[in-house]
Amino acid sequence: MKKQSKNKAIAIFEGNQIRRHWDDEKELWYFAVSDVVAVLTKSADPVAYWRKLKERLLKEGGNETVTKCHGLKMTAPDGKMRLIDVADTEVMLRLIQSIPSPNAEPFKLWLARVGYERLEETADPELAINRALKTYLQKGYSQEWINQRLKSIEIRKALTDEWEKRGAKEGLEFAILTNEITKAWTGMTTKEYKNLKGLKKENLRDNMTNLELVLNMLAETATTEISNKREPKDLDENKAVANEGGSVAGNARREIESKTGNKIITSKNAKNLHSKDEPKKLK
Repeated sequence: MKKQSKNKAIAIFEGNQIRRHWDDEKELWYFAVSDVVAVLTKSADPVAYWRKLKERLLKEGGNETVTKCHGLKMTAPDGKMRLIDVADTEVMLRLIQSIPSPNAEPFKLWLARVGYERLEETADPELAINRALKTYLQKGYSQEWINQRLKSIEIRKALTDEWEKRGAKEGLEFAILTNEITKAWTGMTTKEYKNLKGLKKENLRDNMTNLELVLNMLAETATTEISNKREPKDLDENKAVANEGGSVAGNARREIESKTGNKIITSKNAKNLHSKDEPKKLK
């Protein structure tokens, strides 16, 4: 893991400090388990509490959860760097369910509600679409942007279906192919694009302007169509197709920029997406 940045190392939860670390390679937050235990249990010795909890989980067969908590050096109260147990968000939520404390109940109720909603959405996918629409509206996105975003989800699904048909595996290979498309139309890797917008775990498409979304949709649609025609047989052939599909949108981007004199790729993210700032001129 890369060295934690000092201004991101501490999270505040209800007046309590929880140490955390951002892993730039895995794109995951890791939280100090003992700090979360201290907040939820109000224990005078959260380290000892966590030690006993680990023992209980191991006896109850929770070995997988415990082993996913690993050691990482973080700043201790005495100012020294000490090795402590940390967990990512998913593991942390699983641990919270094992803590018998009134302070943990809101988390458990939230997890139960989310689980119920996911089951409902599996039975009726339209519910997931409606939930996404409401969420975007609550976050202040314009109706025009939301329409584009919902369309982009449909286009992305068609692309991933095509990739699966051509033997690409969800996860790492999808990420590799997405990166090829992004590089071809923006001139940046996906990570560089996210860094430009100041993002970490946030969805890149949720932080695109209307025009960025349109060009990204063009890149993914072109990739789907070319793949359907070429029928690539392996990852290398899929990468070549992804590059060609992305290049279609890359050419369109350069053409628009030459006609308007403005840059299309912007550092704007969801926080300032709809501000009326003047577009940056091409140098």
